[in-house]
Amino acid sequence: MKTIQMTMESELVERIDARVKRLGTSRSAFAREALREALSRQEEKELEERHVAGYRRVPPVPGEFDIPESDHAWGDDAWSDG
Repeated sequence: MKTIQMTMESELVERIDARVKRLGTSRSAFAREALREALSRQEEKELEERHVAGYRRVPPVPGEFDIPESDHAWGDDAWSDG
């Protein structure tokens, strides 16, 4: 692990300290988890933006994603073997 230094508003530090006390964790552990979650959200957002951009460049052809009614699985039959 690497040690880093951060600057934060006093109010934010107070809120973090109150939260980590309730959670029984440390500032560092809390910050690591929060940053991991923020990175995951950003990565997911970027993938969604790429997905949308791709469909804007190459729109789907009408009927491309149609599924015949006979291929739909409904109710309990969806999980049966036959």
